[in-house]
Amino acid sequence: MKILICGAGQVGFGIAERLASEQNDVTVVDTSPELVANTAERLDVRGVVGHGSQPDTLRKAGAEETDMIIAATISDEVNMVACQVAHSLFNIPTKIARIRAQNYLEPVWRDLFSRDHLPIDVIISPELEVGEAVLRSLAYPGAFEICFFAEDKVAMVGVHCDEDCPLLDTPLNQLTELFPDLIANTVGILRKGKIFVPGGNDQLLAGDSAYLIVSHGHINRLLTAFGHEEKPGRSIIIGGGGNIGRYVARQLEIRHEKARIKVMELDRQCAMATADSLERAVVLNGSILDEELLREAGVETTETFVALTNDDKTNLLSAVIAKQAGCKTVLSLLSDKTYGDIVGTLGIDAHINPRATTVSTILRHVRRGRIRGVYSIENGQAEVIEAEALKTSTLMGTALRDAELPDGVRFGLIIRGEEIIVPGGETQLQPHDRIIIFSKKDDVRKVEQMFRVSLEFF
Repeated sequence: MKILICGAGQVGFGIAERLASEQNDVTVVDTSPELVANTAERLDVRGVVGHGSQPDTLRKAGAEETDMIIAATISDEVNMVACQVAHSLFNIPTKIARIRAQNYLEPVWRDLFSRDHLPIDVIISPELEVGEAVLRSLAYPGAFEICFFAEDKVAMVGVHCDEDCPLLDTPLNQLTELFPDLIANTVGILRKGKIFVPGGNDQLLAGDSAYLIVSHGHINRLLTAFGHEEKPGRSIIIGGGGNIGRYVARQLEIRHEKARIKVMELDRQCAMATADSLERAVVLNGSILDEELLREAGVETTETFVALTNDDKTNLLSAVIAKQAGCKTVLSLLSDKTYGDIVGTLGIDAHINPRATTVSTILRHVRRGRIRGVYSIENGQAEVIEAEALKTSTLMGTALRDAELPDGVRFGLIIRGEEIIVPGGETQLQPHDRIIIFSKKDDVRKVEQMFRVSLEFF
């Protein structure tokens, strides 16, 4: 696929990195020669210096032969115009725009981005999506990662296997006997930095991280089975009053009336704007690295601390300080994937990678076949995919044990109407089934082929 990305900042670079690694033909456009040069040197992409909304720049970048444009500059308005020019002058089929300002996304303006007005096919709002990822982590503190599929009917849950995990050294095929009513399926295990798809005789070891697909209503039972009985915190300190921190604080006010929320923000003007936008939360003006201010905020008796500034090092250090001061659970926002390997050793309970969250949204529209949702895990080592089965699928009429699935692919759960099914060897797919699939990176293309739309479908 030929993809044009406008914007070589943090979001644009993260998208380009993943798409280029999958042998897509990627061109990156930015007004900064330094950013373009850095991106072209580090990634297998072509770089063009110029304004992504200007026709001559887009033509120079190969817009006339492009399949998809992703406008991810820091300016919402530039992104909108880039998509309009891409549509009107170059007829680019798929147009994706990053929109940060939430007032553009209000339901009352839902017709703004229609084909007859601003022809944008997909809107990505990294701040909103990351904010929702933070809220999911706060709701299920026993999971280090969680994402929902199929209108929230099922979830992918990542769980750490600690030394006292009750399920250690138990073959996975015995878990069904131990928990016969639990609608869940273990689909992946991360061990010593590498992911693999387990077989029935494989066992969980201390230090493993398990990925499971589970019915929404059974998430808490699943976490309890793994020895994680942490409850959502009612007292929360949010480090950082920017777009993400402000969104999380406001949603906590709306969704949890009894939550006691404090927000810490270094920039005075930003702190004042945050205070104006919130109703019950207390906003403190100061650094989240200031131990005295953290203690003034009551960090030692706070249940959850969330570091959401735009600086990874600040987020890491403040989370460590909060943990050492006595905060029960600490979460950190980390853009640099290299930090992900050390968070556990620092005592940080969970981290959210905004790049991974945004890339997962993009991948849904890059993947071929009837793919409804995608979530990328462990820096792209694997994906959780929601696919819809069609009559023309090669899997129809075949028991899963005879389907010759690749070793790196595991079917998690099947959603058939209102029924959620744990697939077994004799299970056969039916048209319009929605399947939540765990796939290692090298096998994603094979999953796409299984659910491709045949000409017979039309």
